[in-house]
Amino acid sequence: MKKTKRNIFSIEEFIKREKAKARKLKNTRWWRRQVERGICYYCGRKVDPEELTMDHKIPLSRGGTSDRINIVPACKECNNKKKYLLPWEWEEYLKFLKNK
Repeated sequence: MKKTKRNIFSIEEFIKREKAKARKLKNTRWWRRQVERGICYYCGRKVDPEELTMDHKIPLSRGGTSDRINIVPACKECNNKKKYLLPWEWEEYLKFLKNK
């Protein structure tokens, strides 16, 4: 039982640390350049840069990290729909929608 509590605590701490890294990354020139383009990584639509959110391609809850390679700008609509999906799960979801 103690081991489970420790594992849960570790996951919570991991997510907390990664969120802090993401907040720091938001203040970098790299992120500002990503957002300035105003293009959602997922749908490719051009949106107002203020409408873009930071998304983890591999969500923190699924083991993703707050590294540049895992973070992309996403419109709020795509970010809300994607939630905790992995990249291949998101692709499958999009294919499913197209075939409806």
